[in-house]
Amino acid sequence: MASLARVKLARRLPTALRLQIRSVQTSADTTQLHEKPADLSQPLLVRLHEDSFQSHLCDAPSLEVQVTRAELLRMYKDMQTMRRMEMASDALYKAKLVRGFCHLAIGQEAVSVGLEHGIDKEDRVITAYRCHPFAVMRGGSIKGVIAELLGRQAGMSHGKGGSMHIFTPTFFGGNGIVGAQVPVGAGVSFAQKYRGDKNCTFALYGDGASNQGQVFEAFNMAKLWNLPTIFICENNKYGMGTSAARSSSNTDYYTRGDRIPGLRVNGMDIIAAKHAVEYARKWAVDDEKGPLLLEFVTYRYGGHSMSDPGTTYRTREEVQRMRSTQDPIRGLQKYIEDWGLASEQELKQLDKEAKAEVDAAVAEAKASPEPELKDLWTDIYYKGTEPPKMRGRERKEVHVY
Repeated sequence: MASLARVKLARRLPTALRLQIRSVQTSADTTQLHEKPADLSQPLLVRLHEDSFQSHLCDAPSLEVQVTRAELLRMYKDMQTMRRMEMASDALYKAKLVRGFCHLAIGQEAVSVGLEHGIDKEDRVITAYRCHPFAVMRGGSIKGVIAELLGRQAGMSHGKGGSMHIFTPTFFGGNGIVGAQVPVGAGVSFAQKYRGDKNCTFALYGDGASNQGQVFEAFNMAKLWNLPTIFICENNKYGMGTSAARSSSNTDYYTRGDRIPGLRVNGMDIIAAKHAVEYARKWAVDDEKGPLLLEFVTYRYGGHSMSDPGTTYRTREEVQRMRSTQDPIRGLQKYIEDWGLASEQELKQLDKEAKAEVDAAVAEAKASPEPELKDLWTDIYYKGTEPPKMRGRERKEVHVY
């Protein structure tokens, strides 16, 4: 009866208010095949659900999207691989081989994989501590991530950074201070504009960081200087152990950029996620319209970190319902099978390949040695700028390069 009353009320309201009541679609399998070419090497034309996007101060992207069979299969393999890597990290942590903080992104694969497939290889990405998939997609390796978690020399930060501090030439981390990566991302995009690069920076943060003052300061500077910054709020509904509704007076995060236009996106449908990223990149780079704020509505299956069971502030039934009805990998699998792009057996083979790749990376990471004592003196300064001597904790403790 409550939902019926809501529908009746919506019919009486002006269009602008009705749009506020409607929520973005978060199902992973609502995209429809529109045109399928006889030659599957040619793009397919698909149509996204009408509620895949909600826009603020800008036009929403077109709902008609072209995708190729090869790209869909590649994204499926990438999502499976990223999930396998995170599941392996979970198992290693529970076996007490990984210590300290560890935040996993199981359930949010459509965001990291969709982002990578929608941007240029020279674009920059910076995020918070749920960073493992971004690090791999941005030129890292599964072995490098797992070895870093294990504290081994083969780690992407040579075993000295841990889960939250992993970098590549185009990925600026994994950052542990809540919201602090957002102004850094604005600074990176300032450098891109200063140099005249035809690229942009994607600065990601969670709904839990959305109320940080430095986030709004970065918004202001980016808009003031018309920087090519794409701010992305990964709204997975819970900041640590607090639901978004309890921490934010305005949970429409895509509207919180003041004069920065925003777009809310179905973050469980990878086709919608990729299309939104392409739209944002064109906005900032090709059209030079300045910053844009994206909000990906997504969901994490696990707790905030490995120390959080994730069921004290939400029910097990809620998590199970999301897993069974809105999983991004299962959604893409449904597209591929229903549209006749690959058989169930072909997809199972991709699953096996993903598992084998992760298993091999874990074995290699475990075989890597731990950092040596001398490694404490390295990677403190940018290579080539080190001083000839460096003091330790005591005056007599001096390291000479």
